Amino acid sequence: LMEPKGYANAFEALFDDPAEVANLTARSELMALLRERVEAWGVTQGEAAKRLGLTRPRLNELLRGHIDRFSLDALVNLLPRAG
Repeated sequence: LMEPKGYANAFEALFDDPAEVANLTARSELMALLRERVEAWGVTQGEAAKRLGLTRPRLNELLRGHIDRFSLDALVNLLPRAG
């Protein structure tokens, strides 16, 4: 019997390329951090979008975790606006 392989996260289970895994992991963590920040503001999505310099539909993609729609650079650039 083969021992089941342990993964640090789901991306390791899905992708063989360590660079892709690292990129997706970083993007996922930044999206979660940004989502928490936006929720902590307690403002409307319109106001949150304005603070981040995004459109409401773009903010919605961020809040819903559409990781494929955000590059690592785009997420890093949102950090200063998010405080």
